[in-house]
Amino acid sequence: MQGQLVQALLHRRTQICARWTTLLHIERANTALAHPDTLIHLLDWTFDSIIQALEPTSNRKTLAAALASGARPDCPCGRNPYLYFFIAGEQAWLEALVFTQVAMPKIEAMARDQAMAELLNVVRMLARTEVEAFCSVCQYRNAALSIKAAKIAALA
Repeated sequence: MQGQLVQALLHRRTQICARWTTLLHIERANTALAHPDTLIHLLDWTFDSIIQALEPTSNRKTLAAALASGARPDCPCGRNPYLYFFIAGEQAWLEALVFTQVAMPKIEAMARDQAMAELLNVVRMLARTEVEAFCSVCQYRNAALSIKAAKIAALA
């Protein structure tokens, strides 16, 4: 992503985190760990991780991996608190990028599209890492996978 866009997003930190918090309070909390007041403590670390990955000097190998796998992460049991945390974050970041791009009308359309794709993929790469780490210790994982496999087998 262009350095000027990254810097502009960095200057919108307060706005992004405030919007993210608002969106977290709108999402349904399906476990105590998914409660918005629990998750907001992760905002600073997550914000810094996203900015670092977007920096023009960031590791391009990591970014290439992110761009290759842009799907949202999945959780077999649906109880992972990071699912809603990152969905809300994705929306807050995309809104901020759109407003940032509106304020910089001289940016070419291709650069705008590339920045949007990079941001989306970086957020989803981080989300996937965190969701998978949490799922790896989930006590419901094996039961949920068994139910999912049984449903697939029943359809076949």
